[in-house]
Amino acid sequence: MPDAPARARASLRLVLTRLGFEAEAISDTVLAVSELVANATEHAVGPYEMRLRRTPTEVICEVVDRDPRIPDVPQLPAVALFEPGPDDRGGGLDALCALLSERGRGLQIVNELAHGAWGFRCPGDGTKVAWLALPASSHAVCPGAESYPGADPPAVKAESEE
Repeated sequence: MPDAPARARASLRLVLTRLGFEAEAISDTVLAVSELVANATEHAVGPYEMRLRRTPTEVICEVVDRDPRIPDVPQLPAVALFEPGPDDRGGGLDALCALLSERGRGLQIVNELAHGAWGFRCPGDGTKVAWLALPASSHAVCPGAESYPGADPPAVKAESEE
């Protein structure tokens, strides 16, 4: 299914909107999850699955593939990637464009956008799960959100056989 990544992004955006997340948190999460999906489709075998689950303190987005090997995670900087340099030049959009022009930087982007709340786990069933967490404080209650009190949000599942 060649449009699976686009469908996964649209589904994720829709559910996070219905849960009342702010626009910036939604955009950051969709971009970070796109990086995790890109890594899965480039480096692991399918089918792939995206899952969203809610706990009392956070919403966790997971990308599952059928390769149980956890990738080497590069040493990630302790400071924000997109901050201006000491002379107040660069950073921001310049740093982001430079970063995106190079390969192998996806996990740094995920780290930045997820504020370090991400990782990998292998549940022992021959799969690998890449995950990121959004704190519950990243959203405000909206009219559609109260339809899911104490329950998981509507299922978001996008699979691909690629």
